[in-house]
Amino acid sequence: MPRGQWSDKRERQYDHIKSGLEERGRPEDEAEEIAARTVNKERARHGEARESSRTSTDDISSGRRGGLRSHKGAGGRTKAQLYEEARHKNIEGRSKMSKAELLRAVGR
Repeated sequence: MPRGQWSDKRERQYDHIKSGLEERGRPEDEAEEIAARTVNKERARHGEARESSRTSTDDISSGRRGGLRSHKGAGGRTKAQLYEEARHKNIEGRSKMSKAELLRAVGR
């Protein structure tokens, strides 16, 4: 990683992101790559990088995007996922059920 070029703040940010990803079960090399990309994008957004792409500077910030994607949302599992679970449980009439009916039928 090009960590020698980063400020102390960006080093701490990198370590924080990497450790958080590892705690959630991501492999170390994948966590390092995601953390480095995130830090580099933040550097570009704040004018700290020599070069930056338009998507790095114009896109939604990494923190905001992570916040938006951090929950499962109101929908939960898709109808197809519920249908597959009902199929595995041999629930009759599943093909004519709505998503809400499937949810009740699989019992979760």
